[in-house]
Amino acid sequence: MNIKIDDLRGPEIAELLSEHLRDMYLVSPPESVHALDLEKLRQPEITFWTIWSEGELAGCGALKELDAQHSEVKSMRTSSNFKRKGVANKMLQNIIDEAKQRGYKRLSLETGPQEYFEPARKLYERFDFKYCGIFADYIEDPYSVFMTKEL
Repeated sequence: MNIKIDDLRGPEIAELLSEHLRDMYLVSPPESVHALDLEKLRQPEITFWTIWSEGELAGCGALKELDAQHSEVKSMRTSSNFKRKGVANKMLQNIIDEAKQRGYKRLSLETGPQEYFEPARKLYERFDFKYCGIFADYIEDPYSVFMTKEL
């Protein structure tokens, strides 16, 4: 598997992110969906990666700078053909390594409490993310769970 910085212009990533947004709206009310669309992911404070296997898009993930010492995991998604094949592990490790290299002291994320998000929460727990309070510009929401990791 090969990870590369992506410009978010290819049809494969557009389709994967559309699927991601559709799924988020199926399991959460609209005001509780914090997934970013293509345009919002193209902001300068966000670095976006895709992971490929033999020419097929296997997944994606992003790192958003919140300030000089704090960053956020965004847009973690594994393509349905690659579930349970280590894609999310590899992408999350890439994001953590990059956050450390950039000198961030903390890496945080928002996910959901619903059963749908249980595999994601378990992944983050395995990487030593701890449950925490609200960060950045999030607001109190019963459909949000916040996690953080000291780097």
